[in-house]
Amino acid sequence: MKNRRSFLKKTAAGLALAGLFPFSKNASAGEIKLTDALIHHVFFWLKEPDNEAHKKQLLDALNKLLEIKTIKLSHIGLPAGTENRDVVDHSYSVSYMVMFDSQADQDAYQVDPIHLKFVEDNQHLWNKVIVYDSTD
Repeated sequence: MKNRRSFLKKTAAGLALAGLFPFSKNASAGEIKLTDALIHHVFFWLKEPDNEAHKKQLLDALNKLLEIKTIKLSHIGLPAGTENRDVVDHSYSVSYMVMFDSQADQDAYQVDPIHLKFVEDNQHLWNKVIVYDSTD
């Protein structure tokens, strides 16, 4: 029975990875165009940006948010080491981007108990949050 479970897990993982092939380095932007999606991009500024324990707590908590079922794609990141230009903002501590299939899915995410607990348990860490939501 253990071998069957292992086989099923590996098969499911392989199929999931196969679904990501359009995101390979050889895919063009036209091949991976997102349609009928809602992108929710959140930027956090920590009260103590050099406090690695606070940054880790926020990153761990954001990863826990990914358990919410209505999320289809996600990315959690830190400021990139790109060049300093007037149009580039490196001042945030952590970014969190998730994609939903619809406005209704994003609305459900906002009131999901996991999301509500995230805010309750972690809002003391940040002094600023900016959210950019977009659709096509």
